[in-house]
Amino acid sequence: MAEQELEILQGTIGAVVFQNYDNGYAVLRLRCQGGDAVTVVGTIPLPAVGEQLMVTGRWSTHQSYGKQFEAEFLERMLPQTAPEIVSYLSSRIIKGIGPKMAARIVGHFGTQTLEIMEREPVRLAEISGISREKALAIGEEFRLRVGMRQLMEFFTLHQLPAELAVRTYKLYGEQTMELLYDDPYLLMDDGLEAPFGAVDRFAIELGVAGDDPRRVEAGLLFELHYNLTAGHSFLPEDKLIGAAAQLLTVETDAVRSGVERLREAERLVRSELAGITVDYLPELYRAEVYCSRRLLEFADASFSEPKGLEKMVGRAAEESGIQYSEQQRQAIRSAAGSALLLITGGPGTGKTTILNGILSLYNQMGLRCVLAAPTGRAAKRLTEVTGQEASTIHRLLEASIDQNTGRMFFIKDEDDPLKADAVIVDEMSMVDIQLLYSLMKAIPQGKRLVLVGDPDQLPPVGPGFPFNDMLRSEMLNAVRLTEIFRQAQESLIVMNAHRVNRGEMPNLRNRKNDFFFLPCRSEQEVSQTITDLCSRRLPQNMGIPAEQIQVLTPTRKGGVGTISLNKLLQGSLNPASPTKKERQAGEFSFREGDRVMQIRNNYDIMWKKCDGSAVGAGVFNGDVGVVKSIEPGLEQVTVVYDDREVDYDFDQLHELEPAFAMTVHKSQGSEYRCVVLSAWNGSAYLLNRSVLYTAITRARDLLIIVGREEAVSAMVQNAKVGRRYTGLKLRLQGKVT
Repeated sequence: MAEQELEILQGTIGAVVFQNYDNGYAVLRLRCQGGDAVTVVGTIPLPAVGEQLMVTGRWSTHQSYGKQFEAEFLERMLPQTAPEIVSYLSSRIIKGIGPKMAARIVGHFGTQTLEIMEREPVRLAEISGISREKALAIGEEFRLRVGMRQLMEFFTLHQLPAELAVRTYKLYGEQTMELLYDDPYLLMDDGLEAPFGAVDRFAIELGVAGDDPRRVEAGLLFELHYNLTAGHSFLPEDKLIGAAAQLLTVETDAVRSGVERLREAERLVRSELAGITVDYLPELYRAEVYCSRRLLEFADASFSEPKGLEKMVGRAAEESGIQYSEQQRQAIRSAAGSALLLITGGPGTGKTTILNGILSLYNQMGLRCVLAAPTGRAAKRLTEVTGQEASTIHRLLEASIDQNTGRMFFIKDEDDPLKADAVIVDEMSMVDIQLLYSLMKAIPQGKRLVLVGDPDQLPPVGPGFPFNDMLRSEMLNAVRLTEIFRQAQESLIVMNAHRVNRGEMPNLRNRKNDFFFLPCRSEQEVSQTITDLCSRRLPQNMGIPAEQIQVLTPTRKGGVGTISLNKLLQGSLNPASPTKKERQAGEFSFREGDRVMQIRNNYDIMWKKCDGSAVGAGVFNGDVGVVKSIEPGLEQVTVVYDDREVDYDFDQLHELEPAFAMTVHKSQGSEYRCVVLSAWNGSAYLLNRSVLYTAITRARDLLIIVGREEAVSAMVQNAKVGRRYTGLKLRLQGKVT
């Protein structure tokens, strides 16, 4: 069938049915000049009711939505007539302007409204209810939106992601296009998260030569940044040069010259580790060198034992109602005289018991302690098991955002340190080298640091594996717990976790009441079994409410990945209803009553206590809540996180994901009454021993594995967690030349 010829439609946007703020895709109702209203789909960044469009494209028929016009090119103009301008501003394109205010502004300024907003915004203060400050803010937002929209169209023309335009415009402002023509590789700057392939193609379109020094340097820095996502703090120089030469299809001599230029410009740092030449990004080098120095300083420091230490340890035991083993008593004694103590061990070995004992000891000694963990859920769990308030490391360090660059920074540092005598951090296996660097900068000299974790769990998402490096260095005071206590031995969850960690198959035949394996023969059977467990069998037969069950899976994609399972579980646990409002965002339609997860740190978003007693700012990656309400008129979704309410604008919904099912990686640091784990096919990178061990150790009372025994076996046998290039262990050991 011959391809349809291109047609041109011209008209005014009557409604924005859907828009994806990440990639610019939109579904519009266009009122054409002939009077017909048609559906237009395509990449149309930041559309608004009242805008005039000239769209070039082709007609198609969608299976569900019928006839629609697929836009390939478009020209757009701001609305010209007074009614169109009122419609445009009434669509809440500018915060603070609703339908009534839009009518008043246009009634005063007429067809000059938009020109005044851009060039003389202070005149908006002529309208009752608009202060001078609000007028200037409206003007700033309007100019930002117009400039950003033009840049998004420019990026779309060059096949660059529309969401990249937003970040770039915020960083460089009105000079963005001029700067990019001068050096397109500015798009590779920190914080922009630009895909190198798209930027490189864009640069070549603008005439940049293949061996241009700017291209070579950008390729080298991309390789170093890209490998941070694989956990590497550095790359051996030979590997870096080879990878960059292959990426860019240039000679290695050109790449070596690029390395030297970057070194001279202090954008790359060369070091020698155990006789190997390696290259770091400067911020990673600083973090590793600083952490190794401070850790060794902590290790060299000591405190005199308090008088009556044995009585204090005895009192701690009485408070807990537990008779300490000799290893536990020794660990608590060690905390009395050490500036640095590492505590590690698997499930059932008493990490929590020792942690509570150390807290009791420090409280008896009159020391002010602060407790922290990498995620909100891990901090909540730490609060529950200790009875003392714990916070995320980010909140402890008072994370904030630089409004000019959009980059995160911490208020607490050497100049404004933490006011504490002792800092205790749990779930240290999740802490990367950069977060450890920020934490250690905020701890003054002469204080105490206790780090607790299990290095056999998944490594940090970010670069490095500092807790593992600290333990393997053998240079720091560490307590390694190996004894599994009698009560824990009664749990098949605990015993199977240790079997997996030793490379042995978990016991899948024992029908004990806290660990079950349910075999399935197909993906469809796995997903149906998981849905039935969560919606019917566990709530009805075992009295476990659905909200206390967490479905985990190693993968996002496929029939038993999070994307598919979340849609099935939503349909079963929170089905559509005329009484529940919904809002489509990307591939998922959020519904009132849904369980959702914040997937990126947002330090600016405001929250309020549900009882109205307090307000604050900040929601963090991994926080899980429930959609309380969706208000289309306000373009707002309210999510409740424990005792806090957070309002999201519709254009912020890309920060949320459904959380009926989540990846094992996302679950780290949490504990659930019941875990249902999918075990099916997948890549060796995801189906490994650490993933299985981490998933099992998330369950407190009940674990059910659903899938194939062969998949469980493959995970147990696959102990090849990707090697990470990290230098902390060698630096602690002094193997640096």
